[in-house]
Amino acid sequence: MNHLAHLFLSPDSPQARVGSLLGDFARGIVPADLPARVRAGLYHHRAVDAFTDRHPDVIASKQLFSPQRRRFAGVALDILYDHYLLRNWQRFSHLDPDTFINQVYAELDANSSLMPEHMQRVTSQIVRHDWFRSYMELDNIGYALDRVAGRIRFRNAFSGIIEEIEEHDSELEHRFLIFFPQLKHFAKEAT
Repeated sequence: MNHLAHLFLSPDSPQARVGSLLGDFARGIVPADLPARVRAGLYHHRAVDAFTDRHPDVIASKQLFSPQRRRFAGVALDILYDHYLLRNWQRFSHLDPDTFINQVYAELDANSSLMPEHMQRVTSQIVRHDWFRSYMELDNIGYALDRVAGRIRFRNAFSGIIEEIEEHDSELEHRFLIFFPQLKHFAKEAT
């Protein structure tokens, strides 16, 4: 799962949402040193990722990618799932997506002191450039994935993966719509 989905699935507190995002920035973090709700969010993030990685529809979705890009399919799906969550928001929440995004942006700003420096920089960019609303457009998912590809430190075929996503969009979304309700249920029980 990527940032928006982790925040959406997180236990319902600003500190837990910071912790659920912290999972992507936790290198060098000692969980015991974190406030209890932040730590709970971090553990929730890890549980959500473990559930996602072993789900049959996620595994089957990865197989849709070409052999040269399959190594990066998990990263691509994580970001793509934020798009599918937004595209199908009404199925999963009674809250308006703009209301949720605005709330999350305010919480990230207000709780930046709970974040390591690198996470503060990234969340500042998320808010300043409104990443979450940009994920409503599939073209912006392609742009985000190409930025990730540019940060990989070895030769790879990840750039342009959006072409394969577009080719398999219907099946990828169909599998997401099977998987995500199960993940949502798991995430609620794991709270």
